[in-house]
Amino acid sequence: MKIIASILAILLTLSPLAAFAHTGLGTVHDFSQGVVHPLIGIDHLLVMLAVGLWAALRGGKSLWLLPITFLTAMVAGAVLAALGITITAAESWVAGSVMVAGVLVGRNVRTPLPWALAIVALLAVIHGYVHALELHQDANAMAYAAGFLLTTALLQGLAIAVSVFAASRLKILAAALGVCCTVVGTGLLLMA
Repeated sequence: MKIIASILAILLTLSPLAAFAHTGLGTVHDFSQGVVHPLIGIDHLLVMLAVGLWAALRGGKSLWLLPITFLTAMVAGAVLAALGITITAAESWVAGSVMVAGVLVGRNVRTPLPWALAIVALLAVIHGYVHALELHQDANAMAYAAGFLLTTALLQGLAIAVSVFAASRLKILAAALGVCCTVVGTGLLLMA
Protein backbone atom coordinates (compact mmCIF):
# COMPACT_ATOMS: atom_id res chain seq x y z
CA MET A 1 0.00 0.00 0.00
CA LYS A 2 2.92 2.36 0.66
CA ILE A 3 4.03 1.95 -2.96
CA ILE A 4 0.57 2.91 -4.26
CA ALA A 5 0.43 5.93 -1.97
CA SER A 6 3.90 7.02 -3.13
CA ILE A 7 3.01 6.68 -6.81
CA LEU A 8 -0.22 8.59 -6.26
CA ALA A 9 1.58 11.37 -4.37
CA ILE A 10 4.22 11.74 -7.09
CA LEU A 11 1.64 11.89 -9.88
CA LEU A 12 -0.54 14.35 -8.01
CA THR A 13 2.41 16.68 -7.38
CA LEU A 14 3.03 16.67 -11.12
CA SER A 15 -0.58 17.55 -11.91
CA PRO A 16 0.03 21.35 -11.96
CA LEU A 17 2.09 20.71 -15.09
CA ALA A 18 -1.13 19.74 -16.80
CA ALA A 19 -2.25 23.35 -16.75
CA PHE A 20 0.61 24.12 -19.13
CA ALA A 21 0.03 21.22 -21.50
CA HIS A 22 -2.12 23.05 -24.07
CA THR A 23 -2.09 26.74 -23.33
CA GLY A 24 -0.72 27.75 -26.70
CA LEU A 25 2.27 29.29 -24.94
CA GLY A 26 5.64 27.95 -26.03
CA THR A 27 4.48 26.35 -29.24
CA VAL A 28 6.49 23.43 -30.52
CA HIS A 29 8.88 23.35 -33.42
CA ASP A 30 11.03 20.23 -33.75
CA PHE A 31 11.85 16.57 -33.01
CA SER A 32 13.28 17.18 -29.53
CA GLN A 33 10.17 19.04 -28.42
CA GLY A 34 8.06 16.23 -29.83
CA VAL A 35 10.05 13.74 -27.76
CA VAL A 36 9.75 15.77 -24.56
CA HIS A 37 6.13 16.91 -24.70
CA PRO A 38 4.46 13.60 -23.73
CA LEU A 39 6.73 13.46 -20.68
CA ILE A 40 5.82 16.91 -19.33
CA GLY A 41 2.08 16.87 -20.04
CA ILE A 42 0.61 14.77 -17.23
CA ASP A 43 -2.53 14.17 -19.31
CA HIS A 44 -0.56 12.55 -22.11
CA LEU A 45 1.76 10.67 -19.82
CA LEU A 46 -1.11 9.07 -17.92
CA VAL A 47 -3.16 8.14 -20.99
CA MET A 48 -0.19 6.59 -22.77
CA LEU A 49 0.82 4.58 -19.73
CA ALA A 50 -2.79 3.53 -19.17
CA VAL A 51 -3.21 2.31 -22.74
CA GLY A 52 0.00 0.28 -22.49
CA LEU A 53 -1.00 -1.21 -19.16
CA TRP A 54 -4.53 -1.95 -20.37
CA ALA A 55 -3.03 -3.73 -23.39
CA ALA A 56 -0.87 -5.80 -21.03
CA LEU A 57 -3.84 -6.64 -18.82
CA ARG A 58 -5.85 -7.77 -21.84
CA GLY A 59 -2.96 -9.75 -23.34
CA GLY A 60 -3.12 -11.60 -26.65
CA LYS A 61 -3.58 -9.45 -29.75
CA SER A 62 -4.39 -6.44 -27.59
CA LEU A 63 -0.76 -6.36 -26.52
CA TRP A 64 0.27 -4.97 -29.89
CA LEU A 65 -3.02 -3.85 -31.47
CA LEU A 66 -3.95 -1.28 -28.81
CA PRO A 67 -0.62 0.60 -28.94
CA ILE A 68 -0.51 0.53 -32.75
CA THR A 69 -4.11 1.75 -32.91
CA PHE A 70 -3.27 4.56 -30.51
CA LEU A 71 -0.30 5.70 -32.61
CA THR A 72 -2.26 5.52 -35.87
CA ALA A 73 -5.28 7.36 -34.48
CA MET A 74 -3.05 10.09 -33.05
CA VAL A 75 -1.81 10.74 -36.56
CA ALA A 76 -5.43 10.84 -37.77
CA GLY A 77 -6.25 13.43 -35.09
CA ALA A 78 -3.30 15.55 -36.17
CA VAL A 79 -4.50 15.37 -39.77
CA LEU A 80 -7.95 16.61 -38.66
CA ALA A 81 -6.31 19.66 -37.08
CA ALA A 82 -4.10 20.24 -40.13
CA LEU A 83 -7.21 20.19 -42.32
CA GLY A 84 -8.74 22.92 -40.18
CA ILE A 85 -11.49 20.72 -38.74
CA THR A 86 -12.58 22.02 -35.36
CA ILE A 87 -13.25 19.78 -32.41
CA THR A 88 -15.27 21.82 -29.95
CA ALA A 89 -14.06 21.81 -26.34
CA ALA A 90 -10.94 19.82 -27.21
CA GLU A 91 -9.42 20.41 -23.75
CA SER A 92 -12.50 18.95 -22.10
CA TRP A 93 -12.20 15.93 -24.38
CA VAL A 94 -8.55 15.54 -23.32
CA ALA A 95 -9.54 15.67 -19.66
CA GLY A 96 -12.29 13.15 -20.32
CA SER A 97 -9.81 10.89 -22.10
CA VAL A 98 -7.64 10.79 -18.98
CA MET A 99 -10.65 9.81 -16.89
CA VAL A 100 -11.77 7.15 -19.38
CA ALA A 101 -8.25 5.71 -19.54
CA GLY A 102 -8.24 5.55 -15.76
CA VAL A 103 -11.47 3.60 -15.66
CA LEU A 104 -10.33 1.23 -18.41
CA VAL A 105 -7.08 0.31 -16.71
CA GLY A 106 -8.20 0.66 -13.09
CA ARG A 107 -11.22 -1.59 -13.53
CA ASN A 108 -9.55 -3.73 -16.20
CA VAL A 109 -12.60 -3.27 -18.39
CA ARG A 110 -13.10 -6.32 -20.58
CA THR A 111 -14.71 -5.37 -23.85
CA PRO A 112 -14.52 -7.23 -27.14
CA LEU A 113 -11.35 -6.33 -29.04
CA PRO A 114 -13.12 -4.20 -31.70
CA TRP A 115 -14.67 -2.05 -28.97
CA ALA A 116 -11.35 -1.74 -27.16
CA LEU A 117 -9.71 -0.60 -30.40
CA ALA A 118 -12.48 1.94 -31.03
CA ILE A 119 -12.15 3.37 -27.52
CA VAL A 120 -8.36 3.64 -27.79
CA ALA A 121 -8.70 5.25 -31.22
CA LEU A 122 -11.09 7.87 -29.85
CA LEU A 123 -8.70 8.69 -26.99
CA ALA A 124 -5.80 8.98 -29.42
CA VAL A 125 -7.60 11.14 -31.99
CA ILE A 126 -8.18 13.88 -29.44
CA HIS A 127 -4.57 13.78 -28.26
CA GLY A 128 -3.26 13.93 -31.82
CA TYR A 129 -5.62 16.80 -32.56
CA VAL A 130 -4.52 19.01 -29.67
CA HIS A 131 -0.87 18.34 -30.40
CA ALA A 132 -1.21 19.44 -33.99
CA LEU A 133 -2.85 22.65 -32.79
CA GLU A 134 0.30 23.45 -30.82
CA LEU A 135 2.54 23.45 -33.86
CA HIS A 136 4.06 26.79 -34.72
CA GLN A 137 3.63 27.96 -38.31
CA ASP A 138 7.36 27.52 -38.94
CA ALA A 139 7.55 24.16 -37.16
CA ASN A 140 8.87 21.00 -38.72
CA ALA A 141 5.63 19.08 -38.27
CA MET A 142 7.03 15.75 -39.45
CA ALA A 143 9.99 15.92 -37.06
CA TYR A 144 7.75 16.91 -34.16
CA ALA A 145 5.32 14.10 -34.97
CA ALA A 146 8.16 11.58 -35.20
CA GLY A 147 9.44 12.62 -31.78
CA PHE A 148 6.01 12.55 -30.25
CA LEU A 149 5.17 9.15 -31.73
CA LEU A 150 8.51 7.74 -30.57
CA THR A 151 7.93 8.81 -26.97
CA THR A 152 4.33 7.60 -27.10
CA ALA A 153 5.46 4.16 -28.26
CA LEU A 154 8.19 4.07 -25.61
CA LEU A 155 5.76 5.00 -22.82
CA GLN A 156 3.31 2.33 -23.89
CA GLY A 157 6.16 -0.17 -24.18
CA LEU A 158 7.36 0.83 -20.71
CA ALA A 159 3.93 0.12 -19.26
CA ILE A 160 3.89 -3.29 -20.95
CA ALA A 161 7.43 -4.05 -19.71
CA VAL A 162 6.56 -3.03 -16.14
CA SER A 163 3.57 -5.37 -16.28
CA VAL A 164 5.91 -8.25 -17.07
CA PHE A 165 8.29 -7.47 -14.21
CA ALA A 166 5.51 -6.63 -11.75
CA ALA A 167 3.13 -9.40 -12.77
CA SER A 168 2.36 -10.33 -9.18
CA ARG A 169 1.29 -6.75 -8.42
CA LEU A 170 -0.23 -5.91 -11.78
CA LYS A 171 -3.79 -5.46 -10.48
CA ILE A 172 -2.57 -3.14 -7.72
CA LEU A 173 -0.50 -1.15 -10.20
CA ALA A 174 -3.46 -0.91 -12.59
CA ALA A 175 -5.77 0.23 -9.80
CA ALA A 176 -3.26 2.88 -8.67
CA LEU A 177 -2.82 4.19 -12.20
CA GLY A 178 -6.59 4.18 -12.65
CA VAL A 179 -7.07 6.29 -9.54
CA CYS A 180 -4.33 8.71 -10.65
CA CYS A 181 -5.93 9.08 -14.08
CA THR A 182 -9.35 9.66 -12.62
CA VAL A 183 -8.15 12.26 -10.11
CA VAL A 184 -5.98 14.13 -12.63
CA GLY A 185 -8.67 13.89 -15.34
CA THR A 186 -11.26 15.33 -12.99
CA GLY A 187 -8.90 18.17 -12.09
CA LEU A 188 -8.24 18.89 -15.75
CA LEU A 189 -11.94 18.88 -16.51
CA LEU A 190 -12.55 21.40 -13.76
CA MET A 191 -9.78 23.63 -15.19
CA ALA A 192 -10.94 23.28 -18.83
